[in-house]
Amino acid sequence: MFTGLVEEVGTVRSVTPGGGGARVAIEAAVVLDDAALGASIAVNGCCLTVVEFDNNSWTADAVPETIDRTNIGALQPGDRVNLERPLAANGRYGGHVVQGHVDAATAITAVDELADGSFRYTFSLPPSLADYVVEKGSIAVDGISLTVAAVDSSSFSIALIPHTHEVTTLGARTVGDQVNLEADVLAKYVERLVRPSL
Repeated sequence: MFTGLVEEVGTVRSVTPGGGGARVAIEAAVVLDDAALGASIAVNGCCLTVVEFDNNSWTADAVPETIDRTNIGALQPGDRVNLERPLAANGRYGGHVVQGHVDAATAITAVDELADGSFRYTFSLPPSLADYVVEKGSIAVDGISLTVAAVDSSSFSIALIPHTHEVTTLGARTVGDQVNLEADVLAKYVERLVRPSL
């Protein structure tokens, strides 16, 4: 389980496609502090498994399901990615429940800088996620725990403080870029529990 609080921004070293999937190598530092084979690390919000690592990089395999649902397959050497290790049992829970199970990738449709130095990002809302995205609810965008500022039938927006803009990949994203979305898992379970009675 993750919290959506990005620990560091890593750099893609290589992407090797194969059989509909890909092997991705990423340069990093912080997330390698306690790395082990089989450990989980979220890459742009997508939980991947460490299959190789050394002092300054690690490698994961992305299966076709991951390539189909996320922006992992579009990564190129030199791209920057948000990285987070799972929450330690004695850690602070500062974000929201993020599983690292990306629901869909979607496009940024607008980026507006506000007078106070903050930003408002607007995203296309995939129809499959419309029931789970609510105003003031939580959503993970490229693995970043964010609060939904507004939502309508086809889009949603978030307000981004300058710090998050600076220390995550969102600061370099522009209109048209694809980002990974993970809806709040609590909303999914509530829907599953009440749907038979509707």
